[in-house]
Amino acid sequence: MVSKVSALAEPGPELEQAAAPVISVQNLVHRYETRTALNGVSFDVRPAELFGLLGPNGSGKTTLFRILSTLMIPTGGRAVVMGCDAAQDPASLRRQIGVVFQAQSVDAKLTAYENLWHQGHLYGLRGSTLKQRVGEILARVGLADRAKERVETFSGGMQRRIELAKGLLHHPGVLLLDEPTTGLDPGARRDLWQYLQMLRDEEHVSVLVTTHLMEEAERCDRLAIMNEGNLVALGTPTELKSEIGGDVILLDAAHDAGLLAEHIQARFHVEATVMGNQVRIEREGGHRFVPDVVEAFPGEIQAISVSKPALEDVFIHRTGHKFWSEEREANSADEKKDKKKKRR
Repeated sequence: MVSKVSALAEPGPELEQAAAPVISVQNLVHRYETRTALNGVSFDVRPAELFGLLGPNGSGKTTLFRILSTLMIPTGGRAVVMGCDAAQDPASLRRQIGVVFQAQSVDAKLTAYENLWHQGHLYGLRGSTLKQRVGEILARVGLADRAKERVETFSGGMQRRIELAKGLLHHPGVLLLDEPTTGLDPGARRDLWQYLQMLRDEEHVSVLVTTHLMEEAERCDRLAIMNEGNLVALGTPTELKSEIGGDVILLDAAHDAGLLAEHIQARFHVEATVMGNQVRIEREGGHRFVPDVVEAFPGEIQAISVSKPALEDVFIHRTGHKFWSEEREANSADEKKDKKKKRR
């Protein structure tokens, strides 16, 4: 069928260009001495797409972000953004992208206008062109009336909007953001995501954002879920959640979770995963299954919850463990200590 369609009409160059990904990550590998941060990661980001990199600390998403923003050269593989190779042609790539880092980069002692004026000079903008663009972008982020006020007087959400304005000043086709809502209150987080969606819809900017927050990942058009340097899932939030077999049931074991899981599997022929002192089951009609399992094992279950699949369930389904765990947090803390020692 494909060959017949191809024979009838070859796609023109405009169609091929429109369909080409704006970001292409190809078998990307990066190692820090003995630790592998990225292990052959591959995915594409489409034009005018809001794409999320979701993963816990230590999953590799920040390393990937640094490679895409030309701050780091990968050990292997390729990252191409807007047709520019991140390792081979970083200067050309920087003209095509806007970057908003997790750490604040605005000068709090300068006004909003002055911050953007100096940023514009870095991109080669001058005179009336720069003045017009600064005015446009301040209006776009809703801060035109605060242009002459020092940034130190702004709320956290307003300062983040100045960061966004800096990244968008030179009309980039791609905007990269690393944990952009860190330190923001819920209202400011919501406003930021609404603005990112507006950028996608009205200005057709492709946005790639890293996050460890499930509720933010739900707002993305598509997701790449990372775990320990590997890409474990890729798709829309709806597609990813649809792979879960029905409802998610969590049983708090009164005694031995492993033994309870074995008994449930033998009795009901369902897959049961042990996570700490809980037994996790995926099953259609979970509310009908719960009475049967409670009756079958009286005194062995302390508490039960039944819920529809969420993105964390996708992570558990693909990796076999929770998104956050004490062991993972301890390992992440140890890695940070090791890095500090090496800097000294």
